[in-house]
Amino acid sequence: MKKLWQMLTKPSSKYSILALVLVGIGITLAGVLTVHKSFEFASTTEFCTSCHTMEQNYEEYKQSIHFKNASGVRAECVDCHQPKDLPGKLQRKLGAWKDVYNHFITKKIDTPELLEEHRLELATAVWDRMKSQNSKTCKSCHSYDAMDHSKQSAQAAFEMNKAAAEDMNCIECHKGIAHELPNMAGGFQKDFEELQATANTQGAVAETLYSLSEKSIFAVADANSTVSGNLLPASEVTVLERDGDMMKVKIDGWLEKEGRGRVLTEYMGKRVFKATIRGDVKASEQLLEEQTDATTNIVWQHVSVEGWITKDDMIDDIQPIWNYAEGMYGSTCTACHAAPAPGHFTANGWISSLNGMSAYYRLSKTEERTLLKYLQNHGSDTGGAGAH
Repeated sequence: MKKLWQMLTKPSSKYSILALVLVGIGITLAGVLTVHKSFEFASTTEFCTSCHTMEQNYEEYKQSIHFKNASGVRAECVDCHQPKDLPGKLQRKLGAWKDVYNHFITKKIDTPELLEEHRLELATAVWDRMKSQNSKTCKSCHSYDAMDHSKQSAQAAFEMNKAAAEDMNCIECHKGIAHELPNMAGGFQKDFEELQATANTQGAVAETLYSLSEKSIFAVADANSTVSGNLLPASEVTVLERDGDMMKVKIDGWLEKEGRGRVLTEYMGKRVFKATIRGDVKASEQLLEEQTDATTNIVWQHVSVEGWITKDDMIDDIQPIWNYAEGMYGSTCTACHAAPAPGHFTANGWISSLNGMSAYYRLSKTEERTLLKYLQNHGSDTGGAGAH
């Protein structure tokens, strides 16, 4: 023990081990204090908004209820963007190198115009991060268990009870709570443009094609002739013949036996519309089979017709269309609330459900029909796989 004590107290003629340990402890404490104070300083709203690229975000935040409200409780930048636990803090601070790089090097959002151009990309990155953390920054202040539903509106209480039961991600329903929402159409509209560019090559060679948009059907190979029907988006056709910019195609689907029989559907008994037919195209109808829907006793006929369409906006795989429609659904129908999974409703049920949401999104008629087709083909009674 004596030798051990001598080694600890006199490792050299100049310094003892105890002295070195004490110096090490002092350095460690100074380092911890420095890191703590640095974190504290770098976590203030003043620091976060000190760059001119954050000025617009800061002004938007000042207009939100998180900045000023009846209770006087303010959520600072880090309360939403930085987790409270040490690993989460470190991960977020390390991830902020991209912000520093873009601020000083790329100048990616150096002007208000550039910020608007990249707003969707930036918002999506934050939403994805919050989803991956199950909105733990939100839940550090807002606890499902602490909510008094009697003080909420009836609709809010109904939704929050469901959210609490599923421990739902807050950001599913509360996008745009502190900053302006981006133009949600930007992403999926760009996807559509890319699909159109791809279609210019695929439509020229493949024998089985799918429509990107609504297309006129003609009885002859002349786009200036009388229109004899319409092919709806995301509908399958078989190419029989090509003539310049025109293609002769076969379209099969289901018709009600009784009635005018002009609307072809993807499935018997389900209002998943594929095409409308009339005139000479209707006259080309060939009966493939006949069945009675056991639930309604309505007789349906599986038929095929032939007609001509232009070769543009046709693609050889349905999956890219579903991917595009899925992006559209995520962008438009989850901007304000958590949208149900496509398999939540039946194919026919999705018609009224989507109509009920139409006041809250802005889609063109073609976009809306493509979205409906996606939801119906992934509905609870169509296999949920998007198969035709």
